[in-house]
Amino acid sequence: MNERFVRRLTGIAGIVTAVALIVEVPLYFVYSGPPPDANVLTRLLIGIVGITSLAVFVTSFRELVRLARPDYEWAGSMAFAIGLVYTAIALVSTGLEAGAVIAADRPIDPTITVSGTYILYGTISRLLLALFLAALGHVVCRADLLPRWVGSSAYLLAGVNLAFVPSLFFGNTPAHFYAANGWGTTALMGALLSYWLLAAGISIYRSSTRHQVPAGS
Repeated sequence: MNERFVRRLTGIAGIVTAVALIVEVPLYFVYSGPPPDANVLTRLLIGIVGITSLAVFVTSFRELVRLARPDYEWAGSMAFAIGLVYTAIALVSTGLEAGAVIAADRPIDPTITVSGTYILYGTISRLLLALFLAALGHVVCRADLLPRWVGSSAYLLAGVNLAFVPSLFFGNTPAHFYAANGWGTTALMGALLSYWLLAAGISIYRSSTRHQVPAGS
């Protein structure tokens, strides 16, 4: 497969994921009480598009590492595996929320009502993202695939995610910053990831014009 094509695919997938998450996060703060079903289902659908694009991102990133630096394929595969588990967790959480909203006979706030998602969106997702970003940062910094800031910022974001892993001990009030389902643990972390993915996606896409691929590759 052509490395230039893989770089472009990785970049586009990162950008699409970022845009979807950037649009989705503010929808959580439109209503102070239980939001109408249309709000919840709209933001969940946008999230599904974003998470699906993220699956493409982690898959194509692994392929990029395999093509450009096969000696670091192990780290690319680790980032791929952890990233794919994260996307699966996010889709399961989304499905639980959507199912609860569809089945309810009145508007509900699934961030409070659907208790099964507290740890999935919180501690579990934070730990998985920390490991994914650390693996990606290692590849970028060591293999010289992309500008060094992509790897350094991935390390920094991994550390921030790790800081929220113990949030499961601090209750289930979404209005609290540091709670199992608090806005810092979920919404803020989602926003930071989205803007990082936007910057990284643009950088990866632009890198496709700077890497000449040998003829016949």
